[in-house]
Amino acid sequence: MDELLTKLRLVDTMTTELKTSKSEFVVKLKRCVDEDTSGPFSNLRDVFSSSNNEFKGAVDLNGFKLKRKAKLFDANANSATARGRFREDRDTLVVTTQINGFSKAMIPFYILILLFYGVFLGVFTQDAGDNMPGFVLPFVVLHGLFMAGIPYLIMRRGVSKMKYELERELHYIAAKA
Repeated sequence: MDELLTKLRLVDTMTTELKTSKSEFVVKLKRCVDEDTSGPFSNLRDVFSSSNNEFKGAVDLNGFKLKRKAKLFDANANSATARGRFREDRDTLVVTTQINGFSKAMIPFYILILLFYGVFLGVFTQDAGDNMPGFVLPFVVLHGLFMAGIPYLIMRRGVSKMKYELERELHYIAAKA
């Protein structure tokens, strides 16, 4: 499954090298990440949070799991999650991160889309027969492609945005005194 998601660019991996110690960086990163309070209305809690931190999640000495916090009226809402591991190599900290933009909640959505359009096209073409106008079939297929393609493009953009923002944030945290 990971290979397919990587080919579809819904999962990406990045490696960041920072000139800092592991323990010092983990302390700084913890200060910049709010604790994840998963559950109902967690995004609503994020919106009205007084914290200025950009990310929520968990950080420990082995690694981290982060997600961008929701913001009010944010048109660039991002649901990608980042899981990272720390490794010290002499005086350099190597952070290996996997960014996943695909949520398992999208699986039922895509199954329902396939079922809906499959049943719709099957019933419609059987009932209409030869009396079906020529523009209907291409229109329905195009509509189905948009319904499946737009969420895919949003998830893919979320991965690239998370990669860019997280790399910037990691370098900023390492450089911050």
